[in-house]
Amino acid sequence: MTLSTRRQAKRAARREARRALPLWRRLLPTWRVTLGTLTTLFLLAVGGFAVLYVIVPVPDPNAHAVAQNNIYLYADGTTEIARTGAVNRTDVTIDRIPLATQQAVVSAEDRTFYQNRGIDLKGMLRAGWNTLLGKGMQGGSTITQQYVKNYYLTQDQTIERKGRELLIALKVDQQRDKREILAGYLNSSYFGRGAYGIQSAAHAYYGVDVSRLTLPQGAYLASLLQAPSLYDVKTATPANREKAVARWNYTLDGMVQLGFLTPADRAATTFPDPIDPQPATGLAGQAGYLVGVADDYLVSSGTLDAATLKAGGWRITTTFDKPRQDAFTKAVQDELTGELDPQARPTTDTDVRVAGASVEPATGRVVAVYGGPDYAKQPYNDALRQDNQIGSTFKPIDLAAGLVAQHAVDGRPITTESRYDGTSERPVTGGPNPYAPPNEDDISYGNITLRYAMVKSVNSVYAQEGVDAGLARVRETAVRLGIPDSVRGMDPANTSMTLGTATPSALDLAGAYATFANHGQAHTPWSVLKLERVNTGGAVDVPKMPEHNPTDALDREIADSVTDVLRDVISPRGTGAAALDLNRPAAGKTGTTDSNLSAWFAGYTPELATTVGLFRENPKTHAKEPLAGTAGLTRINGGAFPTRIWTAYTAAALDGTPTQDFDLKTGQEPTTTPWPDLTPGTSPSSTTTPTTPPPGGAPTSTGQAPGTPPDHTPSAPATTDRPAPGPNTPSPQAPQPTTGPDQPSPTPKPSQTQPTRPTSLPSATGGPASRPAAPTTP
Repeated sequence: MTLSTRRQAKRAARREARRALPLWRRLLPTWRVTLGTLTTLFLLAVGGFAVLYVIVPVPDPNAHAVAQNNIYLYADGTTEIARTGAVNRTDVTIDRIPLATQQAVVSAEDRTFYQNRGIDLKGMLRAGWNTLLGKGMQGGSTITQQYVKNYYLTQDQTIERKGRELLIALKVDQQRDKREILAGYLNSSYFGRGAYGIQSAAHAYYGVDVSRLTLPQGAYLASLLQAPSLYDVKTATPANREKAVARWNYTLDGMVQLGFLTPADRAATTFPDPIDPQPATGLAGQAGYLVGVADDYLVSSGTLDAATLKAGGWRITTTFDKPRQDAFTKAVQDELTGELDPQARPTTDTDVRVAGASVEPATGRVVAVYGGPDYAKQPYNDALRQDNQIGSTFKPIDLAAGLVAQHAVDGRPITTESRYDGTSERPVTGGPNPYAPPNEDDISYGNITLRYAMVKSVNSVYAQEGVDAGLARVRETAVRLGIPDSVRGMDPANTSMTLGTATPSALDLAGAYATFANHGQAHTPWSVLKLERVNTGGAVDVPKMPEHNPTDALDREIADSVTDVLRDVISPRGTGAAALDLNRPAAGKTGTTDSNLSAWFAGYTPELATTVGLFRENPKTHAKEPLAGTAGLTRINGGAFPTRIWTAYTAAALDGTPTQDFDLKTGQEPTTTPWPDLTPGTSPSSTTTPTTPPPGGAPTSTGQAPGTPPDHTPSAPATTDRPAPGPNTPSPQAPQPTTGPDQPSPTPKPSQTQPTRPTSLPSATGGPASRPAAPTTP
């Protein structure tokens, strides 16, 4: 039998044997087929990889390496505010980077860096396995791969990009020295605080040249590479700070494991706290605050994500009006800063801060903000912060909620002329917890209308009215008007919510008051008109901007009724009397909080809604400090500096424009209720629930003549909206009235002929001290 015959016989025998097997077994491939298939696939993979390795080149640096500035413009589209977004990076050679810092980076990011060939298959498999086990997304990328991604490719999470990254990493590792690769990685990586590269990071976090970094400092910068924004311990949450310190310890432990650091030196190393974040260059003055408001709007509205915005190249036309922005800055300087004397009064006239925002009611456009005196010196935007209680500026929201409810708990209607008991420290009935707020200077007002209680900012009245309206409805009304539902202090489980425990930003509050001015139509404040970017090659990106359609927050009659009441606050007897100097129709409300920690004025004309907040803050601990003693005054109220700043700004902002009156449709006849006389501590008989006003107006009580407008909201805020007057010195909010009958005539609205008011502030001495605040209701 020939060789060929024997082979044929064997094959035939194998076929017969296979036919004898069960069907399921015959369907499985033989080991020869399996081996052949795998060998073929392997050879194809090797061949394909070899082809790709040859044809995939090391590309030119990506667009990020030549990133452009972001250019911010005022609303006129030509006047520049600032340029930001350029990559803050200065390349350095590897010899300038301390060896300990190099070793820390290797220990943190790629402990096989000096041994691998640009990729680490074992690390990639381990990372993939850990991801499948639910231990979080694992990277597995080497330093070489990360350098390739940063410098040559993009951050896109695609299979195609990852494949190119692997091939280019292999080539780069073959073509370049490990020191050169490490230098490239450290020069291209982002460390947070706008710092690209190790040199910029050394300046941003420790204020030193990279060559002067110590071992613990270099280890911290190496730790930042995993999560730059989250691990900045100066801005991180407590949980993220713990993670940052844990990452720093992981880095040092790795240095010991790799033999870069002795256990003794490791044990002696302590965590190196970085310096506070410093403002970006070119953002001095008001520019940084305006840029912050615009950036916040673009990201929060979903127009751009933070990474795309930071990539640069955008031309951003904002809504800010330069003359009005300059007017806001000048008003703060003239009405407040010029009155401060830090050398003479270092404990009270330092660290005084102003938060302000101005919005067009009809459109929601933000035309000006005041975030601080100079972004280069104070890189915190006070116009956006949400940690100051707003006090009695919340009372118009209580009133609006009551008008929405149309009836109190006993079924009687709530109107602007409903009467309440204004006795100081009268316990609130029907609330979720006990609450008996005192009025400013413990003045008891007797049976008064809600209108008069707003004019005098009577706490006992609005604490009860808010409960009668329903605390859940009050909260809902605040949110509909524009107060974010996420701010602290708006919990219907706390009765004190009615008196302004909420902490919206100045911009949030301006948006809410703009809704009153716009007859109940609410716009979310917005600050960018136009956005475009010219790409390499000439293509232009023009993202779709959000629409700004108003929402129905309140019925017009309700919103206009609130405006009608707030016009009376700006009257000779109101807490906002200082705003009479505007000589235009205006409405507004003052507010001051417990322990005189903040003071506010929120007001509007038909054309413009503006808020001004005043507070003091310890620059190191960021703890709030009392305003008492500022500018030599015993007490700082919303009716003093905030109202004066508001008036000066609004007058300048509207200078040269026609005077407009409010077009109000309240559905009610104009009121002619006389004003009662009041005495601190008196408590005339009155009711505790709203009633229909009887003929003849409000009752009177003997004692001091009216003209000292209180506005002190206790407990969780406590509003005191007038400075303590000195001897024979009238309050700036309300001039001393002329002698007249016990029942003075009704106060004219600001749209009528305006009376003259004193322009000087009261004396800092001789006035009554603020009443101690009631215990805070949790």
